[in-house]
Amino acid sequence: MDFLKSAVASAIAQGPPFPYTFGDKVDIDASIWTLYNGTRRADGSNCSIFSFDVTANKARLPLAKNALKKLRTMRHPGVIRVLDTVETDTYIYIATERVVPLRWHVKRKSLSPETIKWGLYSIARTIKFINDEGSSIHGSLRVASIYTSESGEWKLGGFEILSNVKDDEAVIYTYGSLVPDSARYTPPELARSGWDAIKKSPHSAVDAYNFGTTIFEVFNGDFMGGDQAGQTKGIPPSMHAGYKRLVNANPKARITVGTFLEQGRRSGGFFDSSLIKLTEGIDNLGVKSETEREEFLEDLDQLTDDFPEDFFKMKILPELLKSVEFGGGGPKAFSVVMKIATKLTNEDFEAKVQPVVIRLFGNPDRAIRVCLLDNLPVMIDRLPQKVVNDKIFPQMVSGFTDIAPVVREQTLKSVLVIINKLSDRTINGELLKYLAKTANDEQPGIRTNTTICLGKIAKNLGTSSRAKVLIAAFTRSLRDPFVHARNAALMALAATSEYFTEEECATRILPVICPSLIDKEKLVRDQANKAMEVYLQRIRKAAAAMPDTVQPPPQTTEGAGPRMSTPQPSEASSWAGWAISSFTNKLSAASGEMQTSTSNGTPTPTGQRAISPSPVPDPSRRVTSTSSASALHRQAVKSPSPAPPLSRNSSTSAAEYFKDPEPADDDGDAWGDMGDMDDDGNAFFDASSDSTKTTKKEPTASSQPFDDGSEPDFAGWLAAQAKKSGPGGSKSLPKGLTKTNGKATTTTTAKKPLPTKTASKPVVAKKIDMKPKETDDDDGWGDGW
Repeated sequence: MDFLKSAVASAIAQGPPFPYTFGDKVDIDASIWTLYNGTRRADGSNCSIFSFDVTANKARLPLAKNALKKLRTMRHPGVIRVLDTVETDTYIYIATERVVPLRWHVKRKSLSPETIKWGLYSIARTIKFINDEGSSIHGSLRVASIYTSESGEWKLGGFEILSNVKDDEAVIYTYGSLVPDSARYTPPELARSGWDAIKKSPHSAVDAYNFGTTIFEVFNGDFMGGDQAGQTKGIPPSMHAGYKRLVNANPKARITVGTFLEQGRRSGGFFDSSLIKLTEGIDNLGVKSETEREEFLEDLDQLTDDFPEDFFKMKILPELLKSVEFGGGGPKAFSVVMKIATKLTNEDFEAKVQPVVIRLFGNPDRAIRVCLLDNLPVMIDRLPQKVVNDKIFPQMVSGFTDIAPVVREQTLKSVLVIINKLSDRTINGELLKYLAKTANDEQPGIRTNTTICLGKIAKNLGTSSRAKVLIAAFTRSLRDPFVHARNAALMALAATSEYFTEEECATRILPVICPSLIDKEKLVRDQANKAMEVYLQRIRKAAAAMPDTVQPPPQTTEGAGPRMSTPQPSEASSWAGWAISSFTNKLSAASGEMQTSTSNGTPTPTGQRAISPSPVPDPSRRVTSTSSASALHRQAVKSPSPAPPLSRNSSTSAAEYFKDPEPADDDGDAWGDMGDMDDDGNAFFDASSDSTKTTKKEPTASSQPFDDGSEPDFAGWLAAQAKKSGPGGSKSLPKGLTKTNGKATTTTTAKKPLPTKTASKPVVAKKIDMKPKETDDDDGWGDGW
C-alpha cells in the first residue's frame, strides 16, 4: 500500500499539477478504476479520486477515456459530480465529490425499504434522462456502478461504455464485453447475438433490463445471473408487476425505465412516499408560494426517524437554514431544523447550525425570536458558554423591553435555560437590571414569572448582594394586587430561606409575611402560613443555640446591691417589672393618714392621715449608690428657687418621717387618698408652686449617710410633697436627708461617708418637675411601652 502511494506521488510529481491528496483506498467491486478517499489541498474538503493505471490496463484504456469524457459532459443531479481531472500517458485521475460504493450498504443491509425506494427513484430519473434526453445507453447499470454521496443520495457512475445511439462508432458496440462482470448482467438477447443486437431493439431495452436486475440486487443483496431475473423475492409487492416487465426476455416487450417511473409516481404507487416528495420539494423551496411552503414543511415535520440521516444533514438542513434566514421559511422551518439537529454530532452542529442561530438572534422578526426561545432548551447544551454569554445574550436582552408581551414573557422564561451559561458579571449586572424592569411590568403574568425566575436563579446570584436583591423583589411582590404574584412571592421566600441570615429572617422577612396571614385570598393565606412556619422553625433552631444572656456575670461584693438599670434573674418573670419596681416598692408600705402643714408650721385639722415614715436602714449596712439612681435622684430634686429655713416643726416632721414604720392599715389608701389633685390629676406636677412662700428656717446636717437599698424612696418623697401641698404647710426635708443624733445629714454617691459639715447656707427648696427631659439619657426607656 505504501509502495502504491509512493508510486502515485512520484507520478503526480512528473505530470500536471493535481491539487488533491490521496487517502485510503476504498474497496469496490471488480472495476477498471481504483477508488481512493482524498482531500483538497486548498481547503481540506473531502473528495474521492478515481485512478486508472494506463500501463497496467492498456487494453481497457478506451473504457477509461470514455468514462472521463462522459463524466465531464454529463450534468445531472443523479450523476457523480466531477471536481477535477488529470490525464497523462501513464494515468488518469478523476476527482469527484466524496462517495461511497452502494455495495457497502447492500452488504450490511443498512438500508430501509423507504430509503431503497428513494434511491431507486433517483436512479430511475437519471436513466430516463440518459435514455430520453441524452438518446444514450448506459450499458452497465448495476449496484457496482452506483455510489452514495455524503448526503446519502444515490449517484450514478460507471460510464465506461455509455454511448449515444446516433454514434455508429460508439464504444458500447466494440468494448461492451470488456466491462468486468458484464456476462452476469448482460441481457439475454445480447448474450445470444452480441452487442450489435442493440441496434435491432429499442435502445432503452438494455438499461431497462439492467434496472430490473438492480432492483433485485438491492433488495436481496446480490444478482448471480439471468436465472434470477423475474424472481420477486424480497421485492415489495407494489413493484412486482413493473419489475417483471422490466426484465422481460423479449426486449421489445420491456417497458422503459421512464414508464416504470411514471407507474410508481401515481397515487398509491410504489414511488408515492413522503421522502420522495421531500426530495423533489427541497430543491425549489425558495421559490414556492407561502401555501406550498407550509404544506411542504408540514409533510417534512411528519417524517419518521427511519429516513436517511445523512440526507437530512447534508441536503435538507442547508436548504431549510437558507429558507429560515433568507427565504421566508419562518418558525415552522426552524422547528424542522431543530428536529434534524438532534441527530447531528456536536461538530456538525457547530459548523452548520450554530452560525445561523447566532445570526437569527439578531433578526427583528418576533415570530423567529419566539421560535428561537422556544427551541433554546434543545440546543443550549451544544452552545459554548462564550457564545451564549458574548453573542446570544446581548442580542436576546432586547426581548425584555419589547412591546409585545409574548416576547417579553418568553425572554423571561428563557433566563432559566441560559443562566448556567452566563458569567457572574452578566448575571449580577445586566440580567438583574432587566429583571428589575420585568418585575414592574404592566402584565401581571410577567411580574409573577419574574418572581418565580428570581427564586429559581437565587443560587446563581452573587453572595454579596443576593439577600438584598431577593428581599427587595419578594417584598414588593407581596404587595402586588395580582393574587398569583403574591402567592409566588411567598413560595419563593419559602424556597430561598437558606440564603438569608437568622437576623434577616427575624427582622426583615417575617414582618413582611405577617400581613399575608390575613390576606383576602385563602390561597395566599395558606401559603403565608407555610412560609411563616419555614422561617419560624429556622429562627427557633437558631435561638435554641444562643446563650441565655450576653451580660457579664454580676460582681457580688459585701454590702453591694443590684443596679437599678440591670434586670435580675428573679425579675425575669415580668418583662417590665424591673423598670417599675423602684416606683412601687415603697408605696406598698405606706400607712396612716396623709398630713399637710400650714405656712406657719402648725398642723392642719384632722381628717387626713399621716404618712408612715419609711424604715431606717441598718447603720452597719452600707450600700453603694449607683450612677443610675443618682441621676434619677438629681432629676427629682432639681429646683432653681431657694427654700425657706426649716422650722422646729419641720424637723419634727423629718424625724417622724424617718422613724420605723408602723403596720400599714390599708395599702390601697396610699394611692386613693391623694385628694389634692385637680380634675386632670396634674396637681402633683405643680407641687412646688407654693413652696417659695414658706418661711426660711435654718437647716441642720449630719455626717450619717442615708441609703435606701440602692433604689430612691419615691414613696417617702411623694408623702412629703403631699404634706406641703396644703395651704400654710411647712416643707419637709428633701430625700437624702436623715436624722442621726438629732441632726440632719446629706446622702452622697460616694462609697465612704463624708465628714460632717454644718451647712452655712439655707437649704434650697427643690422644685419638682416630673416632665421628662429631652436630653436625659433615660428619656426613651419607656417608649417601647
